[in-house]
Amino acid sequence: MWWRRCQRLCAGKESCFMTPTQWLLDETGKWLVHARRDLRAAELCSVELPAEALYHCQQAAEKFLKGLLTYHQTAFRKTHELRELALECAAIDPSIEVEIQAATTALTRYVWLFRYPGAPYEPDAVEVAEGLKLAVGIGAVRRRLPMSSGFV
Repeated sequence: MWWRRCQRLCAGKESCFMTPTQWLLDETGKWLVHARRDLRAAELCSVELPAEALYHCQQAAEKFLKGLLTYHQTAFRKTHELRELALECAAIDPSIEVEIQAATTALTRYVWLFRYPGAPYEPDAVEVAEGLKLAVGIGAVRRRLPMSSGFV
């Protein structure tokens, strides 16, 4: 299924296409780049915009997990439920579930908790620091990718 969407590496040459492996590495890399950007955004927002920082923590965690699933060619639906994504990752490597279970449960709610008017409270620096720590912990799943992939 993944190889059907292979894209050209260079324009104008009929025989110049990405191999399925190149495409897979490229797609995985895109998820991980976006995850790192969200993590950086969370760091930058952490002091002045704590609610937004926590949202970006959730988004980073989500994209790290989706990157791992992409690399292992495991389909996933459009979802923000980190627990669901973690279970899919655990089907690939059961030790992942133990490693990230608490983090996925804690971070999932940040995708909606502070996004709209009427939030129940304003998060403090301690909660943001914990959110960053959890997102970084989930980001460690990239170490489960082969060293040769360049994602570690």
